[in-house]
Amino acid sequence: MKTNMLDNIKAVIFDLDGSLVDSMWLWKDIDIEYLSKFGIDMPADLQSKIEGMSFNETAIYFKEHFDIPDTIDEMKREWNRMAWNKYLCEVPLKPGVPEFLDYCKENGIILGIATSNSRELVENISNVHNLGEYFQCIMTSAEVSRGKPAPDIYLAVSGEIGIEPKYCLVFEDIIPGIMAAKNAGMKVCAVEDEYSLDVTDQKKAQADFYLSDFRELMRELNE
Repeated sequence: MKTNMLDNIKAVIFDLDGSLVDSMWLWKDIDIEYLSKFGIDMPADLQSKIEGMSFNETAIYFKEHFDIPDTIDEMKREWNRMAWNKYLCEVPLKPGVPEFLDYCKENGIILGIATSNSRELVENISNVHNLGEYFQCIMTSAEVSRGKPAPDIYLAVSGEIGIEPKYCLVFEDIIPGIMAAKNAGMKVCAVEDEYSLDVTDQKKAQADFYLSDFRELMRELNE
């Protein structure tokens, strides 16, 4: 049973991409499209290299590793532009997430978001899916010193909502994110995502729980 993952939990913190919303696919598409503008083929290992980095850290990585004339700020503006309509029209919440958010709200569990995405895109997603009524804190890696797997962002959210890390449960889909939450002293539920199926065994080994579908969790909670 997975319902015991909520034992003694006062707050639930979501990673965004791949955990709360089905969006990991679009960033690979954007990387391919963006690099192709400069005649650069996307390296096969690029996604694993930048996994967990903040928006700004990713831009710095691109600047240091590719022959791109754009400045760091120009890169981030272009990525926001490329992602905007996709998030607006093509990125749904993970199945079962709306019901789980309602469950948490009804049971007094505080909700937060800790994401490596940009503030602009997070606010866009929040507006599209009316997340503001659920989440007490939405924080991005740009607001802390280090991106995942450092614990900074999860500790920052914990501090903002006033809940000790040991009473927080995190939903994460990538290994650096799982490591970040564990390094923060929180319980972690790894979320299945098509983007990271090849490291499922590693995710299961590092997390406290593993969830293939939020609808499965809701069925257990409603039993």
